[in-house]
Amino acid sequence: MFLAHPTMDLKEEYIDFYQEWKESGEEMIPFVIKKNPVDFQSMLKYLSDCKKGIEPQEIWIPASSTYWLMDNNEIVGVVNIRHRLTELLFKAGGHIGYGIRPSKRGKGYATEILSLALEKSKELNLDKILLVCNSTNAASKKVILKNGGISDENFIDEQNNILKRYWIELH
Repeated sequence: MFLAHPTMDLKEEYIDFYQEWKESGEEMIPFVIKKNPVDFQSMLKYLSDCKKGIEPQEIWIPASSTYWLMDNNEIVGVVNIRHRLTELLFKAGGHIGYGIRPSKRGKGYATEILSLALEKSKELNLDKILLVCNSTNAASKKVILKNGGISDENFIDEQNNILKRYWIELH
């Protein structure tokens, strides 16, 4: 398993990943997978622009790097690493957002994608990572704790959801 940069070579694999998620009807997380890949080249440019911090579509994220978790030539997950925190990200988003395709959940992929994302975060010279999940998301809490998350003060969002906040020190 490894994290791959989004490329045209992985178009078929990504379309398959995207279609499975769309057909599930579940919320698409992280935000970057909401981008429709019909114009695949445009989607790749968008992800590249996000990495460079060039007028990202999501105003609340100043710059972010996206990777695809590969296992046997299949995209099983997507991770988005925010290069710095805005006030909103500090409260309710964190440095890293990740999602595993519905058919691959419960198999350890989330723990692996977060572990690999922490390594990529070191390459971005980040030394402390904030992770945030809904208090009702037991699976995500478990993944964060397995990767060394230390609980911090909760945040209550505009919809009165309790968001659990965790820090991971990178060494």
